[in-house]
Amino acid sequence: MAHTPTLTASILAVLAAVVLLSATATADDAPLPRVKQSDIPAVFAFGDSTLDTGNNNVLSTAVRADHAPYGREFPGGEPTGRFSDGKLLGDYLVEVLGIKDLLPPYRSGQLTDAAEAATGVCFASAGSGLDDATATNARVATFASQIDDFRELLGRIGAQKAGKVVGKSVFLVSVGTNDMMMNYYMLPSGRSRYTIDQYHDLLIGKLRSYIQSLYGLGARRMLVAGLPPVGCLPLQLTMAELRQPPRPQGCIAEQNTAAESYNAKLRGMLAEFQSASPGARAVYADIYTPLLDMVDHPDKYGFVEASRGCCGTGLLEMGPLCTDLVPTCATPSQFMFWDSVHPTQATYRAVAEYFMHANILRFDN
Repeated sequence: MAHTPTLTASILAVLAAVVLLSATATADDAPLPRVKQSDIPAVFAFGDSTLDTGNNNVLSTAVRADHAPYGREFPGGEPTGRFSDGKLLGDYLVEVLGIKDLLPPYRSGQLTDAAEAATGVCFASAGSGLDDATATNARVATFASQIDDFRELLGRIGAQKAGKVVGKSVFLVSVGTNDMMMNYYMLPSGRSRYTIDQYHDLLIGKLRSYIQSLYGLGARRMLVAGLPPVGCLPLQLTMAELRQPPRPQGCIAEQNTAAESYNAKLRGMLAEFQSASPGARAVYADIYTPLLDMVDHPDKYGFVEASRGCCGTGLLEMGPLCTDLVPTCATPSQFMFWDSVHPTQATYRAVAEYFMHANILRFDN
């Protein structure tokens, strides 16, 4: 009988190919190796703008990226609703796993093929959070409604096909940053109602409930991202400067410490969930470490700028403020951030490679 490569062997082959490619091309323009991997048939993404590939395009919200200069480095150079100059993390994940080139948005109305949907879909909505107030204030899809969309998709796929796909698929979750930025740090009402530890506990409790719902729908392999170093985001530095000049030198230590505290609680919750849920693999996806390393050592990643975005001044512009009426940098791949909050394609690619090495290997049974 012919030997079938394990997921571990396949991913190691991917990583080896990445190393070889890096010698002849920059990290941003070299295509990631594609490896056919039947063990993971699909990726389903939930959360916020770090994963939203265009769901907000059909919503009545200002939190949209379906206009230039977003998508400048995307194939074809057109804006798609992705909050970046090009691809997002979910796009790179399906590419590396050899599933398909891009992760399509569920609400686009263009996903009419059930077979295509069964290989992965993005349900994430930019501006969303774990606290419903975060999504409601932004007029975007709540996390609960994203799960409702997934439930609807299962009906379209059919029980027989869903039964073969869902249990082996990766459920990618990235959410929580908007809750902290928009609903806690920016709004005094959030800070007046909760201490930061209390708000973290509220968010972790809601996330625990949401992944339990996904588990009830058949999800078994979950890759859940923690918070980034929030205090390093250009917009957070700008808001701190507006409250009390001058602009902070370096990152805001208090906000980064809070993100680390949240991430520690998230790791504990995921471990508890996995032990209480037969067959579940709930993996903590560490985005804090690689992003902080990019801020501290940008030259390692080919960046010349890690404290402001490529769009406009890079200090405030994002969404409706990042338009073709403002200038953009000449080479986005040399910037860690595309706008004042969101990473460039080059950053997402680097994080995707980090995920392959640090997280996906742990799904191999």
